[in-house]
Amino acid sequence: MELSGRLYHEAVRPLLSRHFPGLAHTAALIGRGSEILGFDTQRSTDHDWGPRIQLFLHPGEPCAEVSRMLTEHLPATFAGYPMLPNGIVVTELGAWFEGHLGFDPRTEITTLDWLATPTQTFAEVTGGEVFHDDLGLHRIRRDLSWYPDDVWRYLLACQWQRVCEEEPFVGRCGDVGDDLGSAVVTARLVRDLMRLCLLLERVYPPYSKWLGSAFARLRFAARLTPMLTAALAATDWHDRERCLTAAYEAVGTLHNEAGLTEPVDPATRPFFDRPYRVLAAGRFSLALIAAIDDPALRDLPLTGAIDQFVDNTVALESRTFSRALFGLR
Repeated sequence: MELSGRLYHEAVRPLLSRHFPGLAHTAALIGRGSEILGFDTQRSTDHDWGPRIQLFLHPGEPCAEVSRMLTEHLPATFAGYPMLPNGIVVTELGAWFEGHLGFDPRTEITTLDWLATPTQTFAEVTGGEVFHDDLGLHRIRRDLSWYPDDVWRYLLACQWQRVCEEEPFVGRCGDVGDDLGSAVVTARLVRDLMRLCLLLERVYPPYSKWLGSAFARLRFAARLTPMLTAALAATDWHDRERCLTAAYEAVGTLHNEAGLTEPVDPATRPFFDRPYRVLAAGRFSLALIAAIDDPALRDLPLTGAIDQFVDNTVALESRTFSRALFGLR
């Protein structure tokens, strides 16, 4: 991020001032890339890494001419790093948003926009840095920084529902001798709890490569990580259940601390008459739905945003496909 900021201030901006004086523009580094989320390391430099920025212009401005000028005048290397092919993207701001988000957030952001866009994509647009801003990108990023309260409650309700659907299966699989199945369910529940915690903390959950890294930054990660790690490391379903129930109660307490609903008892309990301990997480879903003001959101099925019911990278990376798929829900 520092390298790309230097590229703009030391090389790109002087060229713009010389060849296109007075050109209104916004320069940023947002979108895809580990550096956008602050997770790049020395390992990241082995491919597709180097100085790069997006240069956004108003509609009708000479994007192609600006791009051609920069290609002709920028050096082949900058600060010891080779310039990436297409390292300088010059485009109209609305066109970039349409391609990356699937909608233009400069106009009204609809419920469909919020729900049909993966959290990873919102993290990419609100992460990174803006180096210069004539076009109002700062304001747009503030608008996208987090969900409206009713949408937030709906997504949390759907995430609790995911926990509710599988929490007794850790014991049920173990009860029939399916230890592998019990371990798989445990891993799924751990992932769902991690995403739930990120949502509670108003952090867009990134995709799997960075989920644990993002979770580790949360204020309560030090308290929850040992419970979740122990659940994954356990070799017996009773131990898995014991670790998970401790995590359930801790996350239930975090829910109450957020003040999004009336308090919900975070204590675990038996699963009907069976010898499994659960949170009965659906209680949290019901409380959240009851606290939603928008009747249209209250009446939606508890399937949630696109990446709460679709787990396919190709589908989630296609804005056209994911928005169309969401519409068929």
